[in-house]
Amino acid sequence: TTLIKTQKLSVKKQTAGAVIAIVFAVALPQIFHVLGTAAGVGNALGNILLPMHLPVILAGFLAGPFAAGAAGFISPLLSYGLSGMPAATMLPFMMIELAVYGICAGILRNVHIPDTLKVLIVQIAGRAIRAGAILVGFYGLGSAVRPEIIITSVKAGLIGIALQLVIIPLVIYRLRKADND
Repeated sequence: TTLIKTQKLSVKKQTAGAVIAIVFAVALPQIFHVLGTAAGVGNALGNILLPMHLPVILAGFLAGPFAAGAAGFISPLLSYGLSGMPAATMLPFMMIELAVYGICAGILRNVHIPDTLKVLIVQIAGRAIRAGAILVGFYGLGSAVRPEIIITSVKAGLIGIALQLVIIPLVIYRLRKADND
């Protein structure tokens, strides 16, 4: 069996993909928080490198929209329950954003465009939906999360966004190459 085929994935493979994505989406930020604390920069590494995003987007391309959407929705909630991060005020917005990343990546999984372009589309969609949710939350529901966070979080995460544009297509390329060998 191969990971990068255009065929439908079994429920077992989708479930495995979701579980693996959740494990990495919860574990990677913890590693970066420990490293950031040791380096004296606190949570900044997580905000810069966006470690939770990578496994969810990758899961979309490998396991499809349902598995990755579920992983994106569950990962921040599980992380919050285990570590208190992300902050409670940001939790619903991260759940929405990561679920959108997973769903969009899964939808684009079999679309024949360059993988880097797919990742860029996924990033824009996730951030746009997150921005809309923050605006609705702030102006419509009285959320404490101010709209300024939309731009500041994108600026802070530019390195992570760039890394995703390189790492995800590279991983997909390597998996395709392994499938063909």
